[in-house]
Amino acid sequence: MLEHGGRLRKAALEYGIAEADWLDLSSGLAPWPFGVPEIALRAWARLPETDDGLEQAACEYYGTAQVLPVAGSQMAIQLLPRLRRAGKVGVLSPCYAEHAQAWRRSGYIVREVVEQEVDFFIDSLDVLVVVNPNNPTGLHLTPERLLDWHSRLAQRGGWLVVDEAFMDNTPHLSLAPFAHRVGLVVLRSFGKFFGLAGVRLGFVLAERKLLKLLAEQVGPWAVSGPTRVLGQACLRDTEGHSRQRQRSEVASERLATLLEKYAFKPQGGCALFQWLSTQRAEELYEFMARRGILLRLFTHNSSVRFGLPGEEADWLRLDQAFDAFAKEVP
Repeated sequence: MLEHGGRLRKAALEYGIAEADWLDLSSGLAPWPFGVPEIALRAWARLPETDDGLEQAACEYYGTAQVLPVAGSQMAIQLLPRLRRAGKVGVLSPCYAEHAQAWRRSGYIVREVVEQEVDFFIDSLDVLVVVNPNNPTGLHLTPERLLDWHSRLAQRGGWLVVDEAFMDNTPHLSLAPFAHRVGLVVLRSFGKFFGLAGVRLGFVLAERKLLKLLAEQVGPWAVSGPTRVLGQACLRDTEGHSRQRQRSEVASERLATLLEKYAFKPQGGCALFQWLSTQRAEELYEFMARRGILLRLFTHNSSVRFGLPGEEADWLRLDQAFDAFAKEVP
């Protein structure tokens, strides 16, 4: 199993700090979860129905023709390799590590490439995987560039897989309106923007034939009845969407300003996190962890990702910790 953010219980045991006393900035989730609607007993008592309105709500929210709900986009990441024969896969890296892992585990030859290498390698690839906005670097790629890559792949029967887990704040950059095109697969995460990662819900956007094949791999009742009720309510809450976008954008800018205040200017980010590449990444991570502030550490490239503080007390705590770091660490 790969390491991920959100391992709060592990950190609590390792550093001897009770879970309730941590400020968890490790997972890139909106710190303001949407309200959970009243869920009727029948949603718990009956098998889930697929014509309850969730798919329609998702299509309207994402601006696409058809979707497949899954138990978190992680499920789709693991199952997509089953739909092709072995071949060569490019993964725009660094990014969410489960992508490369899933294709390698299924026997594909995986090449991790940086942005500037894609055009050189793309004509030798069967699949290109891109996270946009990227996690953890925050790199944003334009729809025009991605559609050009898709066109080159699709001409040879290839796929472009775009993970848009952090796209909700920038819907104008989404490829959702083009997901009906053959060879284009768009993954959307529900939990990050809505602050409800525990419900395990995501959506795959693609042409109908591919979604049918993927649905056979997913199997029946993958998304629970209560989750379908909750997901539909959140997806239709347009006022909540506007409020979430506004406060996350403000908080992300505030976080970048706070980091710069202590000479840690972030190299990238999006509305839900900031990314800092520094030779002091492990030192900073350890210093914060000893004070009950959990960050996401990437040891392979010496960087850390900061999620958004949710309350004023959290902002003050992070500021004071940085102030202490500046004074105590040479």
